[in-house]
Amino acid sequence: MLVYVLNKNGEALMPCKPRKARLLLKECKAKVVNRTPFTIQLLYGSSGYRQPVNLGVDAGSRYIGLSATTQQKELFKATVELRQDIPKLLESRRILRRSRRNRKLRYRPARFNNRGRKGKLAPSIQHKIDSHLTIIKKVCGFIPVKNIIVETAEFDPHKLKNPNIQGSEYQHGDEEGFYNVKAAVLSRDNYTCQICGAQHVKLQVHHIRFKSHGGSDSMENLTTLCKECHEKIHNNELKFNKKVKSFQHAAHMNTMRKKLVELLKNEFDNVFETYGYLTKYNREKLDISKSHCNDAYVISHNYNAKQSQVEYLYRKVRRHNRQIHKTKPGKGGIRKRNQSPYIVNGFRRFDKVLYNGIECFITGKRSSGYFQLKRFDGTVVSQGVSSKKLKLLEPIKGWLIAWRLANSSPT
Repeated sequence: MLVYVLNKNGEALMPCKPRKARLLLKECKAKVVNRTPFTIQLLYGSSGYRQPVNLGVDAGSRYIGLSATTQQKELFKATVELRQDIPKLLESRRILRRSRRNRKLRYRPARFNNRGRKGKLAPSIQHKIDSHLTIIKKVCGFIPVKNIIVETAEFDPHKLKNPNIQGSEYQHGDEEGFYNVKAAVLSRDNYTCQICGAQHVKLQVHHIRFKSHGGSDSMENLTTLCKECHEKIHNNELKFNKKVKSFQHAAHMNTMRKKLVELLKNEFDNVFETYGYLTKYNREKLDISKSHCNDAYVISHNYNAKQSQVEYLYRKVRRHNRQIHKTKPGKGGIRKRNQSPYIVNGFRRFDKVLYNGIECFITGKRSSGYFQLKRFDGTVVSQGVSSKKLKLLEPIKGWLIAWRLANSSPT
C-alpha cells in the first residue's frame, strides 16, 4: 500500500512508502489530510519529483474502473459504483407533485417542456457523467496524472439481440405489420397464455421485468397471460421465471460517450480515447482476468507496470432526502415532518465510524442518538448502537470508501 503525498501548496507529488510517511509525520514535517486513501501534505517547501503517470478510465453506466500507472508500477486502482436509484426517485417526486396539484394545495408548471433545450440530458445520465468527472478530478488531486485515457463504447442493440442481423433486416423489426406492440406480442405468443395455456379467453400483456425495476416496453420484456394468471403474479401468488436481457446500460453508454470525452477535454489537457475491442485484445494477450479495474490497467497502456495489490472501492450515495413531509398523514390528518435532525450527537448518515474494532458506516440514525451500522458490502453490524460507543473516523463527502486486497472482501 502506498501513501499519497501533496506538497505545501496542495499539488500532487509521487506517492511514497508507509515507512517514509511515518518518519515525516513523526518529525512534524507533514500532516494527514485524508484517511482513505491515506494522504499526507508536506509542511515544508518542496517542488517534488514527478514521473509521467497515465490514468486509465473504464467508463461505464453502473461501474467505473480506474488505474493510475507509471512504466514501473501501478500507483492506484479503484472500482467505483454509481447510483441507480435516480429514475425511481424522480418518478416518486412526480407522483407526489401530481397529487398536490390535484388537491390544489399549490401550483406546479407542466413538465413536458422541461427538456426543450438542445443537448440537455436526462437527470440520471447527467448524474453519471458528473460522477465520472468528479472521481477523475479527485484522483488527479492526489496523483500527478499527465495523460488520461478513456475507453468509450458504442453498442448496437439490434446486434445484441440478433448477432446475425444484416443490411435491410434493420428496417424490418418484429413489430412490422402490426398496429401496436400489444398486437405483435399476442400474435407472437399465438394468443395463448404462457403459463396455463388457456385460449379463447381474455388475454393481457404482462411486463416480465416490472417497469419499476427498470423493465422496458420492448417485445422481449412482454408476454401474454390470461387475466387470472396476471392477477396471481401481481398478488405474489404465482411466479413467472424468465430472464430478460436489459439494454438500459448500453443505451446510456451510447448517450454518454461523446459528451463525457468532450467535457474531459475541456477540463484537462491530455485526454485520449480508446475502444473496447482494443482493451479486450490486450487484456487477453496479457492473460489478465476480466474486471473493471483490470480493464482500466490495460487502458493505461503501461503493460509492464507491476499491478497493485490494493483496490479501493467507491460508492456514490444520496446526500439528502428533500421531502419535507411524510406521504401518509397520521391521526387527525396531521402530516408529520419527514426529515430527522441532520446531525445527531456529532454524527451524520454515512459517516465512517469505529465500533468494537470494526470499521463500518452509519446507514440509519435516530434522534435519540442510536444508529444502524453496516459494512461497505451491506452486512449489518448492529441495528441500534449508542453514539457513545462510536468513534468518528471519516465524515461523509458524498462517497462511501473502502479498500481490499486483490480478490478479497472489502476492508
